Amino acid sequence: MIVKYILVALFGFSTAVSAQTRELPDFTGLVEKEGASVVNISTVQAPSMAGNRAYPGMPNIPEDDPFFEFFRRYMPPHSAPRDFESKSLGSGFIITSDGYILTNTHLVDSAEEITVKLTDKREFRAKLIGADRKTDIALLKIDAAGLPKVTQGDPNKLKVGEWVVAIGSPFGFENSVTAGIVSAKGRSLAQENFVPFIQTDVAINPGNSGGPLFNMKGEVVGINSQIYSRTGGFMGLSFAIPIDVATDISNQLIAHGKVSRGRIGVLIQEVTKELAESFGLPKPNGALVASVQKDGPADKAGIEARDVILKFDGKPVNASGDLPRIVGSTKPGSKVQVQVWRNGSTKELTVAVDEVAPEERVAGRGGKRGKPSDAANRIGLALSELTAEQKQQLDIENGLLVEDMLPGIASRAGVRPGDVILSINNQDVKTVEQFNQLLNKVEKGRNIAILVRRGDTATFITMKLNGDNK
Repeated sequence: MIVKYILVALFGFSTAVSAQTRELPDFTGLVEKEGASVVNISTVQAPSMAGNRAYPGMPNIPEDDPFFEFFRRYMPPHSAPRDFESKSLGSGFIITSDGYILTNTHLVDSAEEITVKLTDKREFRAKLIGADRKTDIALLKIDAAGLPKVTQGDPNKLKVGEWVVAIGSPFGFENSVTAGIVSAKGRSLAQENFVPFIQTDVAINPGNSGGPLFNMKGEVVGINSQIYSRTGGFMGLSFAIPIDVATDISNQLIAHGKVSRGRIGVLIQEVTKELAESFGLPKPNGALVASVQKDGPADKAGIEARDVILKFDGKPVNASGDLPRIVGSTKPGSKVQVQVWRNGSTKELTVAVDEVAPEERVAGRGGKRGKPSDAANRIGLALSELTAEQKQQLDIENGLLVEDMLPGIASRAGVRPGDVILSINNQDVKTVEQFNQLLNKVEKGRNIAILVRRGDTATFITMKLNGDNK
């Protein structure tokens, strides 16, 4: 009897192991077939350019260390120059047999020299065809023929929970393979308004940037771009740019040498459950118009602040993050239908889409500043007034830049350095003195609401004054 139970147990264990083995994916064929299309990318930046790449608190690591690229990208810049040549190390992949390669913009931005290394050890000097900071997509070209190229898949067919594979050069270890699953789709990240990121738990580290994300068919579905980390290394949250977004960018770069995007001149925010109820919306979807640029396309079309945009050019706007992507992909000059929710009912309007001006980063830290505040104010914000150049870049007439902040009320409420404050308690602000005067008039225990612009979106942030920045 005991022998019988042992045999049954062993048979059950063997069956379970066999079933588990059958269920686990085999990545070997995919890697053998697609691995040769993945390349290693290194760049050199001349000392004359490196002066803008100094970072306070930077760990003492060599510039050719892949970790240097992580700190270069995510640590705030400092004005003090550093005399060195910086080298970044990342990944890319071949999309045409005659040498077009996709990678990330942050790897090749301001590079004096770009080197591409293939798996067969051949090295090529690459030409930068074009780059787009808003999506972090860059297109390179090497002088070669008959190269192995990737097969592009459809990221819209990806399912959450599906296996995916990344190939890249984490920390300089070339052609490393990692695998995981799709954790979520259509993720919106701060300051990234034009990319519906694919979130995965595939191990991505500095050096993987620009490398491909494959589905189990061996098709590229994304470009590994970012990680969320508190340590600088992988913590289970990785983000990839969908390949259809990258393909659209690369096609424009090849055809025109630049990327054109549509704009309508509105600042938007998310529609919460409470806001939906107050507007009489059946459910919390759409993009709430926080403000409209005077004489902009939306203003001319009759779109008003407090309108909720439900559809744009026939495409549903389920969340506020959908609108910048839909508008941005619309050809400038097009006239499209916009459905808005106003006063309890829908309204159809026609808007003529304008073109986004060539990208320039807002001059804040390390750039030309407006009049700065002497110290942090009552809620812990150190503010400066926008210059005429900054206002023009942002298409706004007033606002204050959050230069720095102390831990306290504002930071807990979600205000960040780099935000632009447009108003406080529905009063537009133009000077630091005016903002602080309005702030000081609010009694302890009362709530304040500030309208904050972040990227191409705006949102109201509320906070209660319990004392001096407490």
